[in-house]
Amino acid sequence: MTIDRAVLAFAGTVILVSLALSQYHHPAWAWLTAFVGANLLQSAFTGFCPLAIILKRIGLKPGEAFR
Repeated sequence: MTIDRAVLAFAGTVILVSLALSQYHHPAWAWLTAFVGANLLQSAFTGFCPLAIILKRIGLKPGEAFR
């Protein structure tokens, strides 16, 4: 698995979990969804993603987006 795929999988998982939590626990969990979406948007323009840095340090291979 490359860093790109791991970042997308992690972001998708966090979004789905936070949406479920906002429906079943408390609506404020929707802010986590907004944060993940904003981070994905800024990383699309800047190429900077904190999770990608962590994944690179633990040995995942870089893909095309995060080098």
